[in-house]
Amino acid sequence: MLRAAILIIAFAAGALRAADSVEAVVAVLGDLHSAYERSAQLVARVDRLRAEHAGVPFATLLNGDTMEFGNAVARRTAGALDFALFAALAARGPLVINLGNHEPEFHDVAETVRRLEAAGARVISGNLRDPATGRNYAPAAHALRLGAHTLNVVGVTTDRLSTWRVAVRPQLDLADPAVWSRENFPALLRGAALPVVLSHSGLRADRAMLPLVPDGTLFAGAHDHLRFVHRAGATIYFHSGSWLEFVSVARLCRSGGRLRWEVEQQPLTADDPADQALAKLVHETLEKNLTPDEAVVVGRASRAFAPDEAARFAVEAARAAADADVALVGATTFGAGLPSGDVTRFAFDACVRFDGPLFAAEVSGAWLQKILARANQGADTPFAERGGENLVAAVRGPIEPGRTYRLVTADWIAKNAKNYLGDDPPALAERKPELKLKAAVLAALNR
Repeated sequence: MLRAAILIIAFAAGALRAADSVEAVVAVLGDLHSAYERSAQLVARVDRLRAEHAGVPFATLLNGDTMEFGNAVARRTAGALDFALFAALAARGPLVINLGNHEPEFHDVAETVRRLEAAGARVISGNLRDPATGRNYAPAAHALRLGAHTLNVVGVTTDRLSTWRVAVRPQLDLADPAVWSRENFPALLRGAALPVVLSHSGLRADRAMLPLVPDGTLFAGAHDHLRFVHRAGATIYFHSGSWLEFVSVARLCRSGGRLRWEVEQQPLTADDPADQALAKLVHETLEKNLTPDEAVVVGRASRAFAPDEAARFAVEAARAAADADVALVGATTFGAGLPSGDVTRFAFDACVRFDGPLFAAEVSGAWLQKILARANQGADTPFAERGGENLVAAVRGPIEPGRTYRLVTADWIAKNAKNYLGDDPPALAERKPELKLKAAVLAALNR
């Protein structure tokens, strides 16, 4: 079915190019998180897209969280492979990076911006300022020239301080994204022939920002690790997923004298063709920097799991370990998928990014039904049903409104319960200290 769907997408894209004139192409991605298993494949995909659109202006837009402090090799090398990826992309066309909460993983904010620019990127971030000076670390917008067209690309990032690394928080003056957009979008986007918004603020903030953009805007969201495409009038609002699992290809098409954007989301796998130079660098860097402890096998997967499949496997493991009826964990707790066969500590940590004790509560079935209605969001989830925070759920049996159920969740949700579970969350109590998320998942991998 997946192969058939990909063929249909490819056929539709071919039909689009035959019927319309494609005048510019941009590849848009967010939440890469140092996904080294696919970074060389991304460069090769960009080469393929450029070849498929020979003579058509091309650019890459990266919408925040390109790097990952939790990746031991990234941390040990200060993101050397990430910056090599940026340089490779910039060598193939204009590269714009909107700052997310994970960009300053290895340096302070100002130095991060300098290093990104040195790699060939144009950096944007409208609502992030230096509290010491009151000045923006990067411009709010960039005029991106693509052939006969100029894209006015505006960047916004999340103001949730808890999602930024503790060491850089004193360097951050973050305006509320919706308030900042209400005050600045009119000047930044008014009269822009081709307005583009890169928001690393999350879907909940984006909902307040969407009515503020001109009709026909290309609006890319990120931060929640969602993937979907939604059209609102002539505006296209989309998220590209995470961990380089998909590439959103936005084509500027002319039909009947009018311009419009079309967005296609293409899967990217570790088995896809790779840029040989970057693939060699990735292999050598991993081989040099992985410690024996990180290379040790900690479990075994019966098959390869895509990132969303691995997340569901992990949440079910937490549910079973706690003997709960339902488990809920935020999707951003998870990253990469799992390889078939032996799983090393390095691969496991890329899959389950954060650890912590599990918390439990007794909840009503009626409350649980409301929460589950907005969990396990996929590409086909209706836009009206998307609440913002992306929850991954595992459920044992049907849920009835009149019954009481045992819920288990991770400590991040327990600490941010109102953000994830609503204004009246249940009273969550920590389970036994030894019952932690990673231990539960490892136990499931070793059964």
